[in-house]
Amino acid sequence: MPDISYTLPHWLYWVGLIVFPLIAMTLARRPKVEDKRYSMALGYMILVTGGMLGLHRFYLRNLWGFVFIPVFLVILFANGQGQEARTEVSDLANRVRVAESSLAREEPRVAEAQAEIARYRQDLAEAEEGSFAQKSAQRRLDRAETTIQRGEQRVDEARATLDEMQVPLEAARADRLRWSNTGKWAFYVLLVMMALDAVLMKRLVKRANRTITPEEESAAERALAEAGVTETKPDAAWATNRIDRLSLLCGEFVAYWAVIAVFVYYFEVISRYVFNAPSNWAHEAMYLMFGMQYLIAGAYAMLTEQHVRVDIFYATWSRERQAWVDLLTSVFFFIFAGTLLVTSWIFAMDALAVPTGNGLLSQWARGAIPTTEMLARWDWSQWTDPNVRWGELSFNEWEVPLWPMKWVMVIGGLLLVLQGISKLLKDITAIREA
Repeated sequence: MPDISYTLPHWLYWVGLIVFPLIAMTLARRPKVEDKRYSMALGYMILVTGGMLGLHRFYLRNLWGFVFIPVFLVILFANGQGQEARTEVSDLANRVRVAESSLAREEPRVAEAQAEIARYRQDLAEAEEGSFAQKSAQRRLDRAETTIQRGEQRVDEARATLDEMQVPLEAARADRLRWSNTGKWAFYVLLVMMALDAVLMKRLVKRANRTITPEEESAAERALAEAGVTETKPDAAWATNRIDRLSLLCGEFVAYWAVIAVFVYYFEVISRYVFNAPSNWAHEAMYLMFGMQYLIAGAYAMLTEQHVRVDIFYATWSRERQAWVDLLTSVFFFIFAGTLLVTSWIFAMDALAVPTGNGLLSQWARGAIPTTEMLARWDWSQWTDPNVRWGELSFNEWEVPLWPMKWVMVIGGLLLVLQGISKLLKDITAIREA
């Protein structure tokens, strides 16, 4: 299979977390199309991302997509068998390497001992009976004979291992090559099928659009529409001031990060199980992203009342009584939110001030230079020089900077405090109006 090993650059990771939601939010605000039709652009996108599974055919309601699935399963099966063959080859090759290493070590040792043993025997014969020289010569002779005996035994075992492993190793290598070729040719078949569908995409889209039938509104839907009943309260209805709108905007922004996770994990699964090339960044990138999403979305969840609440009695109370309860219990919220904000600030500053950080920002965080000097010396090299490190890095192989995530913790804590203030003002207003 082709090698598709790829390491995501750090700058692209952080830029993607900013740019992708902006594009998605812009697209989501476009006027809705009343005449729903299949899109050729979307068809090509699905062809590129999921064409090996025939997903573009299923999108266009074409049952020929099922033809792709058996070929894809052949690739998965071949890769699984190839992995087992690779393991067997590795085990057998390791035994061969151990045997060859034993031969390389023992044969010179035996040859040296055989070359010296005649001299040791002569020294023993010439030594005076009962003297120290005789005892020393005897020890050297015994040691040489033991070395020869053990060495010859190890050499024989190593040669036997080499003879024994030769046929199984060749068979395992042939088996591995066979499964590798099977997966490779199945992949080429999929590429040909995808290329053919890329040419036929326009015709497939037209055929799918001809099958569209207008959807009729059901009686239940008409009744709900006439009664003015909606399934859920629109998010925009929760926002009554600027703080609410900020929380709503931030919540919508990070919500689109979940879409990034779909693409990244899809790439990881295909890369790992189809091309046998697992990445060293996908899992770490996503759990860091979800951690930041959790923090930023806290204010949005508080605004839309999505936090867990036991409201057996609360739900039946009047708005005034609810406001009084929220007002009295808000002290516990501000203790938590304030602690989160302060500790996050400490974590963020510590992440910049680590000794490994050699950039101006890290020197400023450590107190080595004042703010004015940091701003005066700042230039483009602080962004582009690969030797400049601003702060804490991940301990994993990817070594992504962790200090931006720590500052997102600060932003999340600040948004939560602001949203708490907004809720407090709403409760006071509700009590005053009552």
